[in-house]
Amino acid sequence: MTIETIAHPEIGTWAIDPAHTVVGFSARHLMAAKVRGSFEVFSGTVQISDTPEASSVDVSIDAASINTGVGDRDNHLRSPDFLDVENYPTLSFRSTAVRREGAEVFVDGDLSIRGVTKPVTLDLQFHGVATDPWGNEKALFSATTEIEREAWGLTWNAPLEAGGWLVGKTVSIELEIQAAKAS
Repeated sequence: MTIETIAHPEIGTWAIDPAHTVVGFSARHLMAAKVRGSFEVFSGTVQISDTPEASSVDVSIDAASINTGVGDRDNHLRSPDFLDVENYPTLSFRSTAVRREGAEVFVDGDLSIRGVTKPVTLDLQFHGVATDPWGNEKALFSATTEIEREAWGLTWNAPLEAGGWLVGKTVSIELEIQAAKAS
């Protein structure tokens, strides 16, 4: 696989490749341990313009596709205590701005969870464009952010006997994205 070092991918629409993208998250459990998970069903596009600041991102995530590797925990996360997937089957992110601060690039946008939409900022890294063994070009990105889950109505928790809470209030979101040029 070859990777080109360029300022940004070719102008146009790039479809997020779900087979090679991870929409991951982690949260503290018992105040210290981290529980990691991901969403397995999602789709989205990255619209690349002539300058990064004019580009945009639009992503839709199937809330029921949450996977932490533990069935009982996943079912609890799907329940009304957390994502309430029966009433809110989709999470979404739509960018509102792409901006540079020195060498860093940030994507501001609206994150919707459980029917609540709040602004978030993704710290974005563009890793270049790679060509896979079949000749397909992929734009490679990483992005991270942290959210306070209670702001989206994800307030369920249980106090610990020694103090503190079962589930941390901060959720780290970690994205590894490959996008293919749409035809």
